[in-house]
Amino acid sequence: MLLSAALLLLASYVHRSNLFTLGSSLPTSAAADVIDTGYAKYLGNRSYPNTVAYLGIPYAEPPLDERRFRAPLPLNKARISLESKGQVVDATKYPEFCIQGTTGSGDAGGAGSEDCLKVNIYAPVGAKKGSNLPVLVYIHGGGYIYGNPANWPFDHWINQSPNVVIVSVYYRLSAFGFLATPAFSNPANGNLNAGFLDQIQALEWIQENIASFGGNPAEVTINGESAGGSSIELHLVANEGQKLFRSAIAQSVYRTPLPTPEQQEGLFNFFANHTGCGSGSVTTQLACLRKVSVSALAIAQDVAYYDASIGSGYNLFHPVIDGKVLTDFPTKSILAGKFAKVPLIVGATTNETLSGGDDIDAAMKTYFPSITDADISALLDLYPLSDFASSEDLQFQTLTGDSELRCARSILGSAFGKATGKSWTYRYNQATPGAAAVYHASENWMMFRGTSTGLNGTTTFQTQTPTQRAFAEELIAYWLSFVRSGNPNTFKLGRSPKWTSFTSKSSRIVLTQGPGNTTTVSGSTLEVESSTETARCNLVASQVSAQEN
Repeated sequence: MLLSAALLLLASYVHRSNLFTLGSSLPTSAAADVIDTGYAKYLGNRSYPNTVAYLGIPYAEPPLDERRFRAPLPLNKARISLESKGQVVDATKYPEFCIQGTTGSGDAGGAGSEDCLKVNIYAPVGAKKGSNLPVLVYIHGGGYIYGNPANWPFDHWINQSPNVVIVSVYYRLSAFGFLATPAFSNPANGNLNAGFLDQIQALEWIQENIASFGGNPAEVTINGESAGGSSIELHLVANEGQKLFRSAIAQSVYRTPLPTPEQQEGLFNFFANHTGCGSGSVTTQLACLRKVSVSALAIAQDVAYYDASIGSGYNLFHPVIDGKVLTDFPTKSILAGKFAKVPLIVGATTNETLSGGDDIDAAMKTYFPSITDADISALLDLYPLSDFASSEDLQFQTLTGDSELRCARSILGSAFGKATGKSWTYRYNQATPGAAAVYHASENWMMFRGTSTGLNGTTTFQTQTPTQRAFAEELIAYWLSFVRSGNPNTFKLGRSPKWTSFTSKSSRIVLTQGPGNTTTVSGSTLEVESSTETARCNLVASQVSAQEN
């Protein structure tokens, strides 16, 4: 019975396959960019003279039909081998990204594909098994709701430093990746945190296969920004069953609440009703949801985003406490010393917040549905208006931004510094051109060729000046030095200051663009985290049960 089902599943996937295979004879120049994994050969794109990008390499089985809302299945290498028929698979173009949700700007999501469990791999020309290059694995941001790895390319990182391999991960988003119901306590119904399990499956695939692309599976650094930074924090505290990385970089950690499945039940019911699947038992509803069209699911998840009638206040499809992989709030685990003891870089931008408006009470209750009036009052006591030159805007930005993002820098930086002595923190302090302040994700514009992301997986790359490119090179050098050696200073640029490791009494780096002299002078400096900031972030950390992060 099980064998028959497996054969039917295999036949279904073979029928769906859109792999494009090339003839066995390739030009000599192209043949040099072919990697043999042992189960398939992939042709990469020579994006720079010293760089090859292998795009859209699958790491898991397509999560379609009955696999919707379930943990990913490991890649069936026999299936891939059968489909490729011994010929070279074209991996020179970016794959379809995962189904997008709304950005929250009134737009509709829905673009993309469910068959999206792929990675992009960027490697130096000639990298192959035995090269043993350190590996950077990047997990993109987008609030766990949207994001397309093609918008954050790494070709120019390899071009600058052709001694690493970089992997960028696609994972399921919004309802497709984070639908939650207490019924998932029975795995027969589905799995909680499917999108996060995708990330783990990608890391496991990397352990098994990255050597074929020249990478060393024993030297993996995980990195992400915003929801990607939140993902890094979760990997640091998760029960993953094996060691999948040796160091981590967490940028602007998205300190979103991790509710329980019970707290998400109102969202599940709302979602099921809006797809026409609200009748019958939960098992019946899930069976219905697995047959509903992608467009119907995409519409329903976007409607839920904007609907305030979901009584619990939890109307976002995000990671939850599942009791298995994620067993407690990450801040609580970190404060208890229950985390992977690895070298860490963690930081934030100067002015970031994810809330708008001017009502602190309303903003905090929207972001943290379980926070109390007493919690907010305690925060206001430590963020008096007098500390902000009577600027209500600056008070709002600082109080909300600390709880939502910035205090992860202090909390993680201190804990990892005490545990490992290898913790480096930063304050990114360069506004994107035309911006009034250094907002959330400002460093992405600099590090990824002027990327300005739009709706439904789109982006625009803006031209950078020589001074901006020089600053980007400084940032990339720090990051890749850390990937190569576990220390951002070992291979930094000569003009860049030494980045002192962090304790509560030592300095962090302020990453700032230098003057017009692009080759000899850096704008970055060092500063000490103020006692006021430390006290505020200690209070934020103490509110872990209310903030649920």
